[in-house]
Amino acid sequence: MSKYLVTGGSSGTGLQVVKDLISEENEVWAASRSQGGLSEVSGVRWQSYDVTDKEAELTDLPEVLDGLVYAPGTINLKPFHMIREQVFRDEMEVNFFGAVRVIQKVLDKLKKSENAAIVLFSTVAVQTGMPFHASIAAGKGAIEGLTRSLAAEFAPKIRVNAIALSLIDTPLAERLLNNEKKRETSAERHPLARVGATQDSSEATRYLLSPKSSWVSGQILQVDGGMSAVRFL
Repeated sequence: MSKYLVTGGSSGTGLQVVKDLISEENEVWAASRSQGGLSEVSGVRWQSYDVTDKEAELTDLPEVLDGLVYAPGTINLKPFHMIREQVFRDEMEVNFFGAVRVIQKVLDKLKKSENAAIVLFSTVAVQTGMPFHASIAAGKGAIEGLTRSLAAEFAPKIRVNAIALSLIDTPLAERLLNNEKKRETSAERHPLARVGATQDSSEATRYLLSPKSSWVSGQILQVDGGMSAVRFL
């Protein structure tokens, strides 16, 4: 039985990861601003935590953590000329600085594990340039740099990887998928002809946490319906 901390685990991919880890008989601690869907998950140990609050503390965690999942994210799609500087700062706070703070808070607990792993999240828009993605691509680009740097620094004790997602059907993406036409258009943009599901991102996350990926570190795993690698007519 392994022990994991999932931050941002109250909805979307984070919530699915919590559910799946518990179903596999792991011990899971979750930290998020609101309890959300976690209120219906039996066995999870939840605490209120805002990743943008520099003074916030993570409490009541075990002495040893086998894995950390940092799942908070944002979707802010606007033309570059309409994005205020504060929006870029806000994106960095949630996507990058929050991750830095959480990792620093639990690093000693991860170091005590025999098979520790950190999983972060990026976006397909870092590798594949997309219009209106300037602020989120910038924040997640920083995550990809952090992933590779920490993988080098923490080796061989802690593995660090990131998952670069395309559009996943979550509450965060509701505005982009709130009618059938939008869903069809989004699906058609992907070579695999569908929008991602939280099960897709959860499967990849749990693989990178588990001993099955014990020889994998410093990688950006593209889970994006083929968008980053396949050109199709």
